[in-house]
Parts: sequence; structure tokens; C-alpha cells
Amino acid sequence: MKILPFQIPKPTNDALIYQEDHELEFYNQLHQHEEIQLSFIAQGEGTLLVGDSLTSYSKGDVFAIDSNLPHVFLSAKEATSKSLMLSLFFTRNSFGKGFFELEETHETRDFFDGLKNGFKIEASKEEVSDLFLNLKHQSKMQRFIALLEIVRRMSHAKKSILSSQIFEKRFSANEGKRMRDVMDFTLHNFNKDIRTETIADIAYMTPNAFCKYFKKRTNKTYNQFLNEIRIEKACQLLNGTDGLIAEIGFATGFRNLSNFNRKFKEIKGLTPSAYRAQH
Repeated sequence: MKILPFQIPKPTNDALIYQEDHELEFYNQLHQHEEIQLSFIAQGEGTLLVGDSLTSYSKGDVFAIDSNLPHVFLSAKEATSKSLMLSLFFTRNSFGKGFFELEETHETRDFFDGLKNGFKIEASKEEVSDLFLNLKHQSKMQRFIALLEIVRRMSHAKKSILSSQIFEKRFSANEGKRMRDVMDFTLHNFNKDIRTETIADIAYMTPNAFCKYFKKRTNKTYNQFLNEIRIEKACQLLNGTDGLIAEIGFATGFRNLSNFNRKFKEIKGLTPSAYRAQH
């Protein structure tokens, strides 16, 4: 997957960047940057696309995204209040080459082992969120110490992997724009009937060339990716509304209930009604 490069603005001598995003929508273009990103969702909900995979985010979630791993946080369309995300940005060499390989930082190794696919922590979230919430009023030294504690806690926390692919290089703007346009169109039109010819036109390719291009870069067909987006959106509606299952299926792009049930079970491992009951 080729993604637009994106540079984190920072003073020349700063090794660690603290950033607050307090907007109706976060930076809503698929992008990548050299820095590792640790983010805490203090307010808001929506969808996170990382690499080739989609997941939901909501208040209290904590994510770790590796260097050059393509991602975008998309706030829920129905959001009327601002979302707030607190983030730390740093590189493996921000504090000196080999810093995280020292014996004193041995506890961080599980963190870096899982980082290449990106991950969300599933336990100890409250402990980590408290550390993020204290960052605003801390000195740079205190933030450095807090980062080490956040990384240590994330190393030991239960995690869920975000992307099935590993991205290890910075990509060109032209290739990035093509995939960004494809993703952006899909994320905003997933509930419609998207034909191969239509999405191939977005990428300025023939249908056959586009299918090969997308499969090579994501290890899945475009239809697989589209269905994953639809099912993830359906999960949000099943969790957040009491709408009929058939109506939710139709609202997320499925034209009949049987197909919705089949695809949902194929991707989530259980039926929509079982998923709603479980959550």
C-alpha cells in the first residue's frame, strides 16, 4: 500500500513531541511519518484504518503505530462535539542510537516486537490513560519519563494487532495519492454499490490492472476490503443503536439480509444478532 508521506512538525532539538488534536475531525487523509505514534482517545469515536485493516475507536482507547505504517483516524460522521486525541511522537533513535537496546530498557522489547503491525491495548487502559492525561502540564523531562513508563506498561498489557501487513519504507507522493484516493472514496461511499470500473477510474487504471495492483499491495481483493469496512461500520451501528438488523445491513451496503449475515459471520465469526448480544 503506497501512502502520502507526512512530516510531524517539531523544533530542531526536540526528541519527543507531545501533540493534542482537538477537532471535529482528526487529520483525515491516509498518511505515514517517520515517527512512532502513541495515541490516547480522550474524547470521540470513529474508525481507524491502519495498513490494510480497519477497526473502531472510542473514548479510552490507546494505540501504538509504528514508523511509516499508513493510517488515518476518521471521526464518526454523526459527531457534533469535538474529538480529543493526545499523542506522543518519537523514533527508535530519538534518545540516541541503541537506547532501546540497553539492558536498562529491556522491559520495552515486547513493545517494539509488536509495533510493526501496530496494536491497541486491551488491558491496563486506565493506568496508561492517566499517564497521557498528565502530559499537558509536564516539563519535557517529565514527559520523557512518562513516555518510558507508558512504553513499559504497554509492553506488559494485553494487545490486539491492528494490521496484517508490515510497512518498512516511505512511499512516493504519487503512489500515496493513488491509494489515498481509493481509500477515501471507499470510506465515504461504502454503503453504495461500488463497481470495479468505478473504483478503477478513481485510481486512473483499467479494472484488471487495478485488481492486480490492489491485491499486490494489500494481500486481499478490493471486494474483501470493502466488505470489511461495511462489517466494521455495521458493528458500530449494532453497538450504538437499536435499529433492526436488516436495516443496519442495508445501511452499510448489503442488499439482502442473508448476504449480510453470511459476510458478517465470515469476518467476525458470529452472526449480527449474536454480536449485538455479546457487546
